[in-house]
Amino acid sequence: MEGSGIQLYSYMEGPNHRYIIPVYQRRYDWKIENCKQLYNDLLRLTNNSEGNHFFGSIVSDVVGAGSITEYHIIDGQQRLTTVTLLLLAIAKLVEKGEVYSYEMDLSNQIMERFIISKWAKEDDRIKLIPVKRDRQALNSLIFGEEDEYVENSNLTINFKYFYERLKKDSNLIDEIYSAIQRLQVISITLEKGDDAQLIFESLNSTGLALSEGDKIRNFILMNLPLDEQNKYFEKYWIKIEDLTNKRIDNFVRNYLSIKTFSTPTMTKVYFEFKEYVNKHNDSLEKLLEDMLRYSKFYKKLLDGESGFNNRDLDSAMFNFMKMDRTVTEPFFMEIFSLQDEGKLNLDDLIGIYEIIESYLFRRNICGVGTNALNKIFLNLNKDIIRYDGSTDKYVEKLKYNLINKRDSGRFPKDEEFYENLNNKEIYLMRGGFKNYLFNKIENYKTVETKDIYNHLDDGTYSIEHIMPQKLNDDWFEELGDNAEEIHEKWIHKLGNLTITGYNSDMGNSSFTKKRDGKHGFKKSGIRMNQDLALLDSWGEEEIEKRQKDLLNLSVYEIWKYPTTNFELQREDLEYTSLADDDYDLKGKRILKINFRGEESSFKNWVDAFIFVIKILHEEDKSQLINLVREEPRDILGYSFSNNYNAFHNYEKIDENIFVSTNNNTNTKIKILGKLFGLYDEDPNNLIFYFEDSENFDREPENIREEYWNYAIPIIREANIDNETFMNVTRSKGSWITGTIGTSGFYISCYYYMKSAKVSMTLNKPDKEVNKAAFDYLYKNKENIENDLGLKLYWNRLDDNKMSTIDVAIENINSKDKSNWEKIAKFHAEMSDTFYKEFVPRLREFKNQYKK
Repeated sequence: MEGSGIQLYSYMEGPNHRYIIPVYQRRYDWKIENCKQLYNDLLRLTNNSEGNHFFGSIVSDVVGAGSITEYHIIDGQQRLTTVTLLLLAIAKLVEKGEVYSYEMDLSNQIMERFIISKWAKEDDRIKLIPVKRDRQALNSLIFGEEDEYVENSNLTINFKYFYERLKKDSNLIDEIYSAIQRLQVISITLEKGDDAQLIFESLNSTGLALSEGDKIRNFILMNLPLDEQNKYFEKYWIKIEDLTNKRIDNFVRNYLSIKTFSTPTMTKVYFEFKEYVNKHNDSLEKLLEDMLRYSKFYKKLLDGESGFNNRDLDSAMFNFMKMDRTVTEPFFMEIFSLQDEGKLNLDDLIGIYEIIESYLFRRNICGVGTNALNKIFLNLNKDIIRYDGSTDKYVEKLKYNLINKRDSGRFPKDEEFYENLNNKEIYLMRGGFKNYLFNKIENYKTVETKDIYNHLDDGTYSIEHIMPQKLNDDWFEELGDNAEEIHEKWIHKLGNLTITGYNSDMGNSSFTKKRDGKHGFKKSGIRMNQDLALLDSWGEEEIEKRQKDLLNLSVYEIWKYPTTNFELQREDLEYTSLADDDYDLKGKRILKINFRGEESSFKNWVDAFIFVIKILHEEDKSQLINLVREEPRDILGYSFSNNYNAFHNYEKIDENIFVSTNNNTNTKIKILGKLFGLYDEDPNNLIFYFEDSENFDREPENIREEYWNYAIPIIREANIDNETFMNVTRSKGSWITGTIGTSGFYISCYYYMKSAKVSMTLNKPDKEVNKAAFDYLYKNKENIENDLGLKLYWNRLDDNKMSTIDVAIENINSKDKSNWEKIAKFHAEMSDTFYKEFVPRLREFKNQYKK
């Protein structure tokens, strides 16, 4: 590689030179801001008669082609193209007589030195040859009339900017032309054997930063011969760009997720792609064929259309597009791949979409964190196929997989979903999911659908509070003595909301006017308003009935909890990979592992643990040698030592390398996870197969359900005067929640395997209100605890939205049914006591609090 400083105009001169922008380069992308900076730099040069202005580097691969010398521009096309446009603007202005130059025949001088090759064939006259999509724009600027310009091209836009700016500075034409000749670049030319890609990556130019997609395109095409560049660009790459709507970064990220079971950060997509390509060494054409195939599936997701003209499937895909659930894209790209291979049919696709849609929406309503979703969807297809090695009964296996997830991966069951949807202040939800909810309810099981999404987005429709947000005299009379409490409880709940195109007409009008007005519910074409048109009044009884109707529709029909008859056969063992970090292996007996495709059987976890460590160590002994020497203060440093006396129980890995085995199964898994990071080993390469140990309770929710069936009647009876738990009938979870008439504040009873708890929970959408309420109560901590005769746990939880005040009984075996009477009595008495103590104080707080 050779490099030298040179004036840019000298680099651009020569009638037999051609400056070719290879197909792998992006289109010309400089904006007016960039052109403005260049122009201002040139103006400063006009005030300084000496010195040059450094303008970055131009890297080219010089190819002789007969009498023509081709400069294939690897880096610097943006600068080279911009100066060409500036020179062309000067030439055009001088030619038309709009500016005057003292230079002899300046227009022709510029055109023949820098823009065109006068004596070349007509189709080879322009010296700068941009990428295909920019060529027409440049050709029109040079040879066409103004009405022939390609107006939406950056070349045209920037040419016009220079043209108008130069007209205003007409007295400076010669000075600016002189300043252009003082632009200096470093011209770098490649020599035989130079790696253009590595050189490109190492450059630190002054041009626009390349996107990850730009870098990937360059990486794929740059080192190919010119004819192959053009072939692969036209046959594959340009189609991939069009299908992905130029979102190459996102598409390749999804593609890598599918191929590697790992999702790179957006800033590392290029380097992860390079590593993937270099590791697999497939032919470039096969890679591009595969990427083109997956880009067609990605387009379906972007457009929200399956291409099969199936209304149910397209509707589900449209919903996902509106929910912006990008985390599911790799999974659905795999699903469409399986359909393309004939392994899934359209009914399968519809079923899969319906299940995932319900899974995601239920989790959103129940406030289940989204952190686990990336890993779940990365491995979901692989996990389903692993059950029996096939795609048979795919939908049933999908149901089985999701309903058997726990904790952060769980599929909320009916009780949890119903309770959370009942307590949810729907109107305060963020727009995407809120609009989705109303679209699903309004268009459920009808072919006469309405475009709820777009009408809510563009303001044609709005969400109407039937009982208005601000009560007037009509509404105080309508709601009766408890108007304020009813308003506080129900104002933003689903039962009090509907859709209308005439929100401004309705305002705070009485229910009768909203029902009978010119654009009232009786004349509405929206299905959600049909039941409202039949009512005579709108009070708590009507709101509560509509709430229950909509909840039943949502829980048991629209977003149903799936059921399946699929069960793992005895020979189809339960398994997890090292990558599945949300799996609890307590109480599991290991049977075998699969490491890098090889299976090995074991009688205990220690043997499997040592087996994997020794394989890693044999491949690279430096890692553990350095580890025991440095003794880092982390789980690896505490688990490995060069002295066996450091551990009660240990295994020898090598001379002076010992590992502790005095730990539980989950700790061993964590150690392996850290080791895999140290050795840069993919955790998906290690799969554990196991079964339940004898006497280990596999389904504690069965015990919880049985307890709540016993306890809920007792708790409801104790709270009969305040009706806190009157809507609670069953639960399989660890808790039940009772309303207290103030939205976002509630009393909960918790049942754990070794303890029980009652909690006053402050969990309004506004964190500031929750903390203010907690502080208001905490000021009276001594009085409250004296009233109750016990000490409470006061949890402000500054980093959390909510705050809680708890009382608990500890160290009790909740699985022992002989203790249930005691626990149920505790839940019943403490929940009633909490209501009597806290609810009046919270009402006082509400009256005094001014945000």
